[in-house]
Amino acid sequence: MKSTLIIGNRTVEEQTAEILLAVKAGEPAEAARIDFDRLEDGWKILSENRRAILRVMAGAGPLGIREVARRVKRDVRAVHSDLTMLHRNGVVEKTESGLMVLPYEVIRLDFTLDTRHAA
Repeated sequence: MKSTLIIGNRTVEEQTAEILLAVKAGEPAEAARIDFDRLEDGWKILSENRRAILRVMAGAGPLGIREVARRVKRDVRAVHSDLTMLHRNGVVEKTESGLMVLPYEVIRLDFTLDTRHAA
């Protein structure tokens, strides 16, 4: 199981600068990270229903979509759609046998709202 996933909204320039610093220092990045250009895009991925899915998957190992749907008490199609979105964005992974797994022990949110550049 991977340690930490950080979900945030850093710019490409900020991401590149961190990677270059880590490479220069010969150190690995602090954690897996997914960044969105816009704060709103990150919140769409982490909707209330998707957060509920992540909570039931935490520490559970690989689960089938029907089992996840049963645990969150939702329709299988809706859960399938949510898991597809989470998988497409790198939050959950799919095993070779088609089960879904949350491979992180911790998910940390790191969103910045810069009011100096708000439109």
